[in-house]
Amino acid sequence: MKLEHRFVVPAPVEETWAAFNDLERVVPCFPGATLATHEGDEFTGSCKVKLGPVSLQYNGTGTFLERDESDHHAVIEAKGKDKRGNGTATARVTARLTGTDSGVTEVAVDTDLTITGRPAQFGRGLIQDVSDKLLAQFTACLTTKLSTAAEEPPAATEPSAQQSSPTSAPPDTDAVPLDLGTTLVPALARRAAPYLIGATLALLLRRLLRR
Repeated sequence: MKLEHRFVVPAPVEETWAAFNDLERVVPCFPGATLATHEGDEFTGSCKVKLGPVSLQYNGTGTFLERDESDHHAVIEAKGKDKRGNGTATARVTARLTGTDSGVTEVAVDTDLTITGRPAQFGRGLIQDVSDKLLAQFTACLTTKLSTAAEEPPAATEPSAQQSSPTSAPPDTDAVPLDLGTTLVPALARRAAPYLIGATLALLLRRLLRR
């Protein structure tokens, strides 16, 4: 299924591009996600997902297939598998950042997503609704990080403190799972509302006609 998202980050395009390419900085902004390792264009990580009483943990890999700094354009391919074998997820993400005269960055993200297992039962429409809400959380987190970084004075860097690749970030075993129940219920209620209203009116008419 194909998903499309458009949003604005209140920061200049160069600053936003640098943040998007700083995986240790940006990955924790996505609910339930943890970065394990990254080296060059390759990275590994996990994402915890909760569906009611069912907990899933996707472990997988990702690759930057394209990363054009001059055009602020990137293509990422990510693949993950639930550790208990309850499903898989594959995504090809194309992101394009565009600076504006007002100093903010417009971001376009197009995702080609393939999922199997329990999450696949929800369909494209509902997954789009849920991903919209999750992306709003991601954008708010990223905005906070950029704002905080802008307010902090630059720290002096000692030559001996510089790290070389590969970089390995210890997995955060206490990462809060992405609870799809809290995001799916409002979306389901919104979609079901017209049908519930119609059913209620039909029931009332039926009772009135019987009198």
